[in-house]
Amino acid sequence: MKTIKEIFRIGIGPSSSHTMGPRKAAELYFERFPDAEGYRVTLYGSLSATGKGHMTDRAVLDVLTEEKTEIVWSKEFLDFHPNGIMFECREGDRYTNPWTVFSIGGGALAEEGKSTISLPELYDLNTMTEILQYCEWSGKSYWEYVEEREGSEIWSFLKEVWEVMKAAVERGLDAEGVLPGPLNLRRKAASYYVKATGYKDNLRTRGLVFAYALAVSEENASGGRIVTAPTCGSCGVLPSVLYHLWKSRDFSENRILKALATAALFGNVAKSNASISGAEVGCQGEVGVACAMAAAAANQLFGGSPAQIEYAAEMGLEHHLGMTCDPVCGLVQIPCIERNAYAATRALDANIYSTFTDGIHRVSFDKVVDVMNQTGHDLPSVYKETSEGGLAKDYAQM
Repeated sequence: MKTIKEIFRIGIGPSSSHTMGPRKAAELYFERFPDAEGYRVTLYGSLSATGKGHMTDRAVLDVLTEEKTEIVWSKEFLDFHPNGIMFECREGDRYTNPWTVFSIGGGALAEEGKSTISLPELYDLNTMTEILQYCEWSGKSYWEYVEEREGSEIWSFLKEVWEVMKAAVERGLDAEGVLPGPLNLRRKAASYYVKATGYKDNLRTRGLVFAYALAVSEENASGGRIVTAPTCGSCGVLPSVLYHLWKSRDFSENRILKALATAALFGNVAKSNASISGAEVGCQGEVGVACAMAAAAANQLFGGSPAQIEYAAEMGLEHHLGMTCDPVCGLVQIPCIERNAYAATRALDANIYSTFTDGIHRVSFDKVVDVMNQTGHDLPSVYKETSEGGLAKDYAQM
């Protein structure tokens, strides 16, 4: 597996695969051909279906400029991945230098089945079963395995990740008004936070977790600065859980960073052995994996063993199997924002459930990742970020 930095990418929302990935691709193409007379950019499949709602065209035009660039929307799905994009230079009446690249989720790019940025394989173990066995044999925690493979410099990176996550929560709690787009959806985080403070104990906890998740997801939906965890569409789950535990349980930031390392390890396994792209496997690969990451992080903070942590993550993902990706109007708002809030509380429930066990269970995290992958490929394309089925059916695009 490659670095966990591929799981936590700091950038601008609302979509890692539809905004961050295409923006990066446009930057790479512009570096190669900065003096072209003009450009033609063809968006394929899912990028075409929900690209306007996800601001894909704006992400590309911010780099190549609107005056010099033609955007072509194609319903064709290319074989390698649903999120295909082709760049061409315009020279008079001719188009030259075609480059086809794929935005494969979490802001990552791939070309002809290989990453466009050559990254070393840092991890010698690629499944949670192997990693769990190593941790039990060595007595190490998951975060220690991450440090062993990434080096001590990973902590400065994770500190920046945590700072951006905290800032997104706090900006979102302070913001009010209507989110961009035709749905005229009002921000809810601030009101949830105020209401939660009026309750006691369990209801306050739930309300605060909801508020924190809504805050980050609403920041993402409005094009704010967030961290993929593992994607933009699921970026509210992990920060809300960690922010709540940091605030309510007085965990040190050092322990929060270790929990982030553990969370990223589980996300990395899911990404490496399946997918975190909603266009490829549905929302189970986004919110489902985010829930697993948050459950693992929470269980570690509460002193879970490696087996209990793995069990918490397994439940977080298992109970999102089959979840479709069906954004209304192609926006990362309905049902995405609510799903983040609900998944955050599910992660905490998975943590509690696992804490009552000895960590022994029948279905491994790796098995659920395999099932998620197969389920995702079995889903019809209308349920994978095309806004043509599910909740999005009959709603017009922007």
